[in-house]
Amino acid sequence: MKNSLFDLLSTPEPIAILAKDGQAEYLNNFYAVDECHYLFKSLLSHLPWESDQIIMFGKLVTTSRKVVWVADPECLYTYSGIQKIPQDWTNELLQIKHKLEQVTGHTYNSCLLNLYHNGNEGMGWHSDNEKELDSATPIASVSLGARRKFAFRHKQDKTTTSVFLENGSLLIMHPPMQEHWQHSLLKTKIATSPRINLTFRKILPRI
Repeated sequence: MKNSLFDLLSTPEPIAILAKDGQAEYLNNFYAVDECHYLFKSLLSHLPWESDQIIMFGKLVTTSRKVVWVADPECLYTYSGIQKIPQDWTNELLQIKHKLEQVTGHTYNSCLLNLYHNGNEGMGWHSDNEKELDSATPIASVSLGARRKFAFRHKQDKTTTSVFLENGSLLIMHPPMQEHWQHSLLKTKIATSPRINLTFRKILPRI
């Protein structure tokens, strides 16, 4: 039997976000403030950030938000009609990955990083259910930088709930949540500083 998230972290029990059709767990202090500051500066400076490109209503749109796709060499990933070619792992990302693997009991071979420069940049409603993703592995999401509001919406009954993602927090989205819920990073006038979000995933090998 695997240890629980609570046991492995030896910290206050994580908050359960959803009441049905999958589960999401939120932990406020996955990284301490000084660690967050170091990781944020390192990731911002040493990764090849580029504007995201998505196909929306048949047109190619370039976003203000910037992204990096870091993964094992075989992990090609396609979302919003655009295929991502993986960048190499950095030492900092490997350290975060190892810590998450210890906590969740799952292995990860990829990480999608998003850089939101301020509250004017967000993410619309969507589910992380692309065919390349291993649907049996949770998605582990680490937040660094500005506090932002993250919302969930049930696909059938449109029930909504939300949580504020703090600097250094961890959100784990367990299967089969992506089948039943969408999620969104809401825009806001309050946040004026940047935020980096790291979502660790497991990509299935191509047959």
